[in-house]
Amino acid sequence: MLISAAELHLSLQTPSTRIIDCRFDLANPTAGRETYLSGHIPGAHYLDLNQDLSAPVTKHGGRHPLPGIRAFEHRLRALGAQTDSQFVLYDSSRGAYACRLWWMLTRAGITNVRLLDGGFNAWRNGDFPFEQGEPPTTVTGNIRLAECFAGIQTREQLLNQRPCLVDSREPSRYRGEQEPIDPVAGHIPGARNLPWQSATDEQGFFLAPDAQAERWRAAGIDLSGDPAVVYCGSGVTACVNIFSAALTGADTDLYPGSWSDWCSYLTPENQSALVATER
Repeated sequence: MLISAAELHLSLQTPSTRIIDCRFDLANPTAGRETYLSGHIPGAHYLDLNQDLSAPVTKHGGRHPLPGIRAFEHRLRALGAQTDSQFVLYDSSRGAYACRLWWMLTRAGITNVRLLDGGFNAWRNGDFPFEQGEPPTTVTGNIRLAECFAGIQTREQLLNQRPCLVDSREPSRYRGEQEPIDPVAGHIPGARNLPWQSATDEQGFFLAPDAQAERWRAAGIDLSGDPAVVYCGSGVTACVNIFSAALTGADTDLYPGSWSDWCSYLTPENQSALVATER
């Protein structure tokens, strides 16, 4: 599931390797592509969180709804992705955006997907070569995805089934002490908090599988039973926790709309019943 910068450097000339740059900045949505154009791993293509890995925002569904799977497939084919492609994904945000693409690919039936451990910083610190601008145009790919994304839970399913819920946001947002993005603060009732950043060290390298398992245990979450349902603000950074669980061999589901979808249904009449705050 992980590849080191040194290993990636050795495989750059492998024709089947398809490298995807996922760098993004929520506060400055154009910064990711601009940074990519100024310098990226040789041969890497760029996919934008808002434009390529999300659908247009509507009243409900969250701030980063999943795109249609056929539209996603078309975008991958435009990058030259083939049925035998080996995907390597990276960002510079401790896996926040690369894990979103990892989740989309693996839940669409693609198995040969790895993350660059340590992200772009690991490549840069290893003094490996850079490339500027767009890569040469490739032939249209023939990759074929599944009919739908697997491992999804909807708001209605959460209300009816009451699964084990995992909130991946920072503790202060989980507790409702602050909410810098969404209109309502708090968390889904019954959810446990497991901040996504704790899956990596400060340099962006993922913890070893045994350390990943311990962080889940410390949060009081049993990964041996039915799949837990993971969410965050908009279904993006939750994928880091899903990747963490996968490193331990466990499956977890995603609530794609996450808190931004959940709170879009709240009204003054039901807010007290559907929002939990713990101060």
